[in-house]
Amino acid sequence: MDALEVIYQRRAVKHYDPNHKITPQEEQKLLEATIQAPTSFNIQHWRFVILRDPELRQKIRELGFDQAQMTEASLLILFTADIKAWEKEPHRYWHNAPEQVAKQLVGMIEPFHQGREWLQRDEAQRSIGMAMQTLMLTAKAMGYDSCPMIGFDIQKVAELINLPEDYVMGPMVAIGKKVKDSWPKPGQLPLSELVVENKF
Repeated sequence: MDALEVIYQRRAVKHYDPNHKITPQEEQKLLEATIQAPTSFNIQHWRFVILRDPELRQKIRELGFDQAQMTEASLLILFTADIKAWEKEPHRYWHNAPEQVAKQLVGMIEPFHQGREWLQRDEAQRSIGMAMQTLMLTAKAMGYDSCPMIGFDIQKVAELINLPEDYVMGPMVAIGKKVKDSWPKPGQLPLSELVVENKF
């Protein structure tokens, strides 16, 4: 399946085979591809919470409008991000870069983020979004389906997973073998309504 085919075939699938297991090797492949997603200044502030415990997943399902995929999918991954990753040993984000490049980029991280809490949070959520899409497209390329979800009680789920104070909560993604197709695509808006040239 080529990249364009993967993009067009990816759907939000709700029904999964609860008996299907994703192997540790497949999970590793999924996650290693996911972290190829871009982040501002290469900060990589996403933190992926793999929700494995069946009891925990059942509690999350109760907080998530009883969505079956929360317990039936092979994998359930909650996306979070460390809002303060920019100030935590930033040199490590550029350790493989040429020295001059690393020095310049690391030197820009603090002035860009310092005192701009709104930006720190926005950047964290932007990075989560790009990583989620990378995960879902990788899953499709590997023969799996996925479903992104934000329909759950964010505060209560944050408590269940002991979300650190300086982290932001994003959506979760279910991944597995579908047992039922999604309904037909409801329809995309025309590009003429979505694309603006130069100015509004």
